[in-house]
Amino acid sequence: MSVPAHKPLVYIISAPSGSGKSTLVNELLKSVRDLDFSISYTTRLPRGSEENGKQYYFVSRSEFEKMIRDAEFLEHAEVFGNYYGTARRFLREAEQERHDLLLDIDVQGAAQIQQKLPEAISIFILPPDRTTLEERLRKRSEDREEVIQRRLITASREIENYDRYNYILVNNILEESSAILQAIVRSERLLRSGKPLSEEDAKTVALADRCRLANARDRLKRILDSFKPPDDSRTG
Repeated sequence: MSVPAHKPLVYIISAPSGSGKSTLVNELLKSVRDLDFSISYTTRLPRGSEENGKQYYFVSRSEFEKMIRDAEFLEHAEVFGNYYGTARRFLREAEQERHDLLLDIDVQGAAQIQQKLPEAISIFILPPDRTTLEERLRKRSEDREEVIQRRLITASREIENYDRYNYILVNNILEESSAILQAIVRSERLLRSGKPLSEEDAKTVALADRCRLANARDRLKRILDSFKPPDDSRTG
């Protein structure tokens, strides 16, 4: 008797640079079984201790453009003069291994994936506010001032897309945020299984539900307001 085909759950995670996404993703991959991570391809040069096949697959512009022509990408985009893309092969491999798939991509890539895979589960990670994001960018990086300012402007634009995502996770306290992200992934698996929920399962689903877009909107206003430009209007 043949084994029924496994359709992987696809999780999309997006966040402004400096939101702590990479740390949360690393903790998630350590804690949740049968979850594959799609390593993006890029034409940018490696930074610091980055290694090919770990943080990214580093390829030449001509190689990347050949992959585009051969329709090898689920999504791709050009950001700050470099290409980034998610290869289709990761989805095929997850299906063969009977695993789910995690994509760490920006809002441009997420929009492409959502068109092709409307059932994908999307999670947007927000910093607590603009000031905190700026502090994190300065602390973690040796970037020049103009680069930091450019990242903050880009973050403001990316954050405007928050309502295209299924879940909104505010990364304030790392341990709490990590537990919530794991709950979201596990909750979606539990709901897909269709099995009755144990008491523990119900707690997991409830924790994840707090971050569903419809349930998170009221808590987001202060964060979103912090990214708006100051009001220059004059009175009197």
